[in-house]
Amino acid sequence: MKKALTIAGTDPTGGAGVQADLKTFLANGVYGMSAITSVVSQNTMGVTAICDMTPEFLEKQLDAVFTDIFPDAVKIGMVSNKDLILKIAEKLEEYEPKNIVLDPVMVSTSGNKLISEDAVNVLISRLIPMADVITPNIDEGEILSGIKIKTKDDMEEAAKIIFEKTKTVVLLKGGHRTEDANDLIYDGKIRWIKGERVSNKNSHGTGCTLSSAIASNLAKGMNTQDSIIKAKEYVTGALKDGLNLGKGSGPLNHGYVFKDYFEK
Repeated sequence: MKKALTIAGTDPTGGAGVQADLKTFLANGVYGMSAITSVVSQNTMGVTAICDMTPEFLEKQLDAVFTDIFPDAVKIGMVSNKDLILKIAEKLEEYEPKNIVLDPVMVSTSGNKLISEDAVNVLISRLIPMADVITPNIDEGEILSGIKIKTKDDMEEAAKIIFEKTKTVVLLKGGHRTEDANDLIYDGKIRWIKGERVSNKNSHGTGCTLSSAIASNLAKGMNTQDSIIKAKEYVTGALKDGLNLGKGSGPLNHGYVFKDYFEK
């Protein structure tokens, strides 16, 4: 069985972060493992507190995984400070895993900032270049590229800037745009991936879920474009399921693929 590791923060309500990643790994047929960067107090209405792990404790978690059950893919999510970013980069250099997907989580869906200012530059210069794929949304794309993104042409220009800075494949997600759900892959050339816009206010953890699904597919040996297309199909299905939990922007149904089994 293929294995995937998530390095990310938590969500006690299970819709985002490590909890969402592990559900996504299972639903996509890989064995999931986790190393926690931060314990986050959040729910469907927002983030109320963040408690970061120490770099030393994060290192212990990563060593525990890599020296025992070596992952076939690594997904990196929320990393809120530069010391943790540097520690992750150090351990990735040591163990040299393949198929690294980095979701540059900077702002939560509810608008809460999740990364310190000094961590952004370290993320761009140190960690992103180690990834095989990064998955910024429009807001994160603006931060990483330094330009405003309002149009399709802006998306193409921003993705090009990010790629030139990092030499990493960029999946710039268009889901925050109102007219469509199309995403852009840039790896030196432009490829648009069409997506279906689903009318569902409950989208908590969508970015975490997409990046984890991509990592799952890469772990199973798919190429980058097929991994992204298959992951988008999975997220679309999880949105279409129409799960409605919580008082704010609720979670997706990560386990919708198992419904036939449980309804027998």
